[in-house]
Amino acid sequence: MDKLFEILEKKNISLPENVIAILNECKSYSIFDTVGQLANAAVGGAESGSYEVKYDVPGKGEVVEAVVHKVTNGIAANYIEPYMRRRDPDTMVIADDLPTDKERFSERFGYSFESLKKETFDWLKTQDLALFFYFAGNNGIGLGGLAITPYNAGFFAMGLAMLQKIVPLESLEDNFAIESVIFVAPTFRHTHFNGKQIVVHNRSEKKHEIFSYNLYPGPSAKKGLYGALLNKGENEGWITAHCSTVQVVSPYDNITTFMHEGASGGGKSEMLQSIVRENNGQILIGENIVTGEKRLMNLPVFCTFNPVTDDMALCHPSIQNKNGKLTVLDAENSWFIRVDGVKGYGDDPFLEKLTIKSKEPLLFLNIRSVPDSTVLIWEHTEDSPGKRCPNPRVVVPREVVPNIVSKPVTVDIRSFGVRTPPCTKEHPTYGIIGLFHILPPALAWLWRLVSPRGHENPSIVESKGMGSEGVGSYWPFATGKMVLHANLLLEQIIDSPMMRYTLVPNQYIGAWKVGFKPQLLMREYLTRRGNAKLRSDQYQPARCPLLGFELNYLTIEGTKIPTRFLRVYQQIEVETSGYDAGAEILFDFFKSELPKYLTPDLSEVGRQIIEACLSGAKIDDYLKIIPMDNQYSLMEV
Repeated sequence: MDKLFEILEKKNISLPENVIAILNECKSYSIFDTVGQLANAAVGGAESGSYEVKYDVPGKGEVVEAVVHKVTNGIAANYIEPYMRRRDPDTMVIADDLPTDKERFSERFGYSFESLKKETFDWLKTQDLALFFYFAGNNGIGLGGLAITPYNAGFFAMGLAMLQKIVPLESLEDNFAIESVIFVAPTFRHTHFNGKQIVVHNRSEKKHEIFSYNLYPGPSAKKGLYGALLNKGENEGWITAHCSTVQVVSPYDNITTFMHEGASGGGKSEMLQSIVRENNGQILIGENIVTGEKRLMNLPVFCTFNPVTDDMALCHPSIQNKNGKLTVLDAENSWFIRVDGVKGYGDDPFLEKLTIKSKEPLLFLNIRSVPDSTVLIWEHTEDSPGKRCPNPRVVVPREVVPNIVSKPVTVDIRSFGVRTPPCTKEHPTYGIIGLFHILPPALAWLWRLVSPRGHENPSIVESKGMGSEGVGSYWPFATGKMVLHANLLLEQIIDSPMMRYTLVPNQYIGAWKVGFKPQLLMREYLTRRGNAKLRSDQYQPARCPLLGFELNYLTIEGTKIPTRFLRVYQQIEVETSGYDAGAEILFDFFKSELPKYLTPDLSEVGRQIIEACLSGAKIDDYLKIIPMDNQYSLMEV
């Protein structure tokens, strides 16, 4: 302790008083400076290969939360409860009195957080603790922080230290500001919250405290700190976008940068993946769920790509070029990659090679392992016999990703992904989105306001119907006022007149199961086109106005994409009756989600767009509010 306080005093760094009290009274604490040190702690020491993360819980006895193994490619942790293997969407509550549209702790639980806060600190004082400093963000943009976890929860601490860069004690800069603190107390999930994941945010003007009452890093180590970044941006007037970003290089050497947004399961990580060929070298576009017919195509050479961001992108004013486009920078130090789509060897050769033999230790979650083995990302843990966990994850440091881009990049196309269900005329749904659509800027904003969570979402505990993740698809992680984020998003769109917007489905196009092929084929096609515009006869206003412009034809390297994938109502399994019923479902969803934004604080342009939509606006109505600059759009005038 003397060393810690001596170094901090020399660097003029002040610890929060409640942290000082915990460290003065706890059983013991250890300071960690590297991910490797935490990897050893995750299994109980460098000589150990297996470890149970367990606690004595009053009223329940000994509870094992996870089993952790040291493996040749890092650390593998498997939760005992299937519920703990993915994020609960109702995790967040707010403990402070600052402005928020989120549920407050006292509203949900009926008592003040202050008493539980004291209990949390008292419990931490009885534990052996792990302590480390981190910086959430990148390139000096973000916020510094401190994590305090039980020593035996090393795998959780390792994940946090990878996602938001661990900063060694000796390397802390003078006057390092501790703007956030994460306190981890996993037993409280059982003693106070009926086994549920709860993360409490307690904000003040100078510090953002996060109380994590569970050991799944999604809602706290990752999305909890995302919430802290969003809170900082809300106060300062900028956004951390929920997106992946990739620079794509065509076979003709032109570069197009895509920024792909969407709710959880919307295809963000998949935008950074390669297209997998069938055994005969062809590409499967989709398979008809009614007839079993498969549609394949030939594509001799793929575009290459350089990954930029996987899930979070800083859109800070200091990196903007004021060239009519948006510039972004990765907000993370490592990526929390879901690998549910990798079901066997060869499904994703790039990711398989990256994870089987990594230069740095990786953290695997919900993937089968034994000590000293090599974890294979297609060997998913089973929630029950024969039922794979839908949310296997691997945490991969950015520095080991080939061709990674670590500087700010300017975006050409912002795409938005929607997880769609199958649609037929007998069972109509909102699965009426074609391979991809072109959106006017006003409609692009509306899609980000409603952000449908979509069909069979693998990342969260429950996913029924078309639930909404709200503004920018990051609302589940934000702590403040919804309308302020809506205004920031709209301002960002208006300030980027050269930006182009697309809408792309995944999983199903009507009666065809397509997985994530639509966004990957869109990536191939639009990159090949470069600055060339679509011909005027190649597109038309979509039959459903919420879908912007639909395509009449599409050819990739001489292969024509069947129109059934572009205009879903041309599928015989759907027809106009199924399509129109699905359009009505989609419109009803927009009508249910948009009125909440109509508050006095909404910008006047935003009010015009929402009121137009609720009145059944056509595409020309949206273009009158925010024109599409045809000089830079995808389409001819």
